[in-house]
Amino acid sequence: MKILSIQSAVAYGHVGNSAAVFPLQRIGVEVLPVYTVNFSNHTGYGSWRGPMISPDDVRDVITGIEERGVLPEIDVVLSGYQGGEGIADVILDAVARVKAANPAAVYACDPVMGNAKSGCFVAPAIPVLLRERVVPAADIITPNQFELGFLTGTEPSDLASTLASVDAARAMGPSTVLVTSVERPDRPVLDGGEETIEMLAVTDEGAWIVQTPRIPMKANGSGDVTAALFTAHYRETGDAATALARTTSSVWDLLRTTFDAGQRELQLVEAQEFYAQPRLQFEVTQVR
Repeated sequence: MKILSIQSAVAYGHVGNSAAVFPLQRIGVEVLPVYTVNFSNHTGYGSWRGPMISPDDVRDVITGIEERGVLPEIDVVLSGYQGGEGIADVILDAVARVKAANPAAVYACDPVMGNAKSGCFVAPAIPVLLRERVVPAADIITPNQFELGFLTGTEPSDLASTLASVDAARAMGPSTVLVTSVERPDRPVLDGGEETIEMLAVTDEGAWIVQTPRIPMKANGSGDVTAALFTAHYRETGDAATALARTTSSVWDLLRTTFDAGQRELQLVEAQEFYAQPRLQFEVTQVR
């Protein structure tokens, strides 16, 4: 499998391609990373150095890849955080070029906009752009629950309303939706009363949910890892439940490893065996 991944990159820490590429490689995926920024660190620190790469330069990199005759071999185009409006045109053009060369290829979009705690943290034009142009072109989207509501103009809260919001998102174009950071008052409680969090995957074949203990930390880049692994596993197996089980196991163990180490940045290398050999310790339940 080959994935063309158009995302940010940082030298220190793990977000964007700096989070997605290594786990994909560790499960045997060939990744062609194209950078949209090349920063010293992620912007959550409040200061950073390095350039935002112009849309024209990003397009040139993709054109150079095309000139090597590689596009027919690409199975997936993956995109994440879009810092400016211009990059969307580049991504959509890349998707069109890849699909023209390989009609079986798919586009997986992580529509990064914000989260329930921080609210929307992208430029005001980005959610509109994602909703009106980018998401309709995607085959797979991986929003968190907050982003799902923002995209669809709904307020997902319980399982029924979250599924309804997913249906609204799928009506926009993508056939597969993975919802991360699902919180609902009707979710089962773990033994001992531990706080939990869930992920929900919906395709034409059905809907599946998985619950894990909540790890009490903020982990920049974990969504990028999740989107990458789910996309790759789903593309490989065609089975959303299997992809959900593998991805949940790997990402939870990555977060646990990071939390146990007392680190702010993902311990991406230290957790590598959990990508290659997921423990599959969480039960996936079909809910529709």
